[in-house]
Amino acid sequence: MKTARNAAIVLVIALAIYLLPGGGRAATIFESLLYIGFGVGFGYLGLQLYRQHRVALYSLGDHTRALLYGGLALVLFALTARQRMWETSLHEALWWVLVAVAVYMLLAVYRRWRAY
Repeated sequence: MKTARNAAIVLVIALAIYLLPGGGRAATIFESLLYIGFGVGFGYLGLQLYRQHRVALYSLGDHTRALLYGGLALVLFALTARQRMWETSLHEALWWVLVAVAVYMLLAVYRRWRAY
C-alpha cells in the first residue's frame, strides 16, 4: 500500500507540472539543481579519492600523473561534448578518436601502476 501511495504522489506532482502554467520552467529549474547537486557530489568524491590515494598518485611520477589527469580530462570533455559532436559524421568520428586516446592514456597509467 505504501508503494501505491508513493506512486500516486509522483503522478500528482507530474500532472501538476504538466497542467499548471510555468510548470515546465519549474521542472527545468529542479532539473538544473539536481545536475548541480550531482556535480558537487562527484567533485567531493574526487577530492576524497585524491586525499586517500595521494601517496600512490605521487609515486607514479610526473609523466604518468600527467597522463592520468589528461586522460580523465579528455573523458570529461568527451562526455560533455558528445551530444554536440554527434551532429555530423566527421565530428562523431573525431569523438570516437578522442575516446580511444583517453582509454589508451588511462590504460598506460594502469600498466605503469601495476608494474611497481
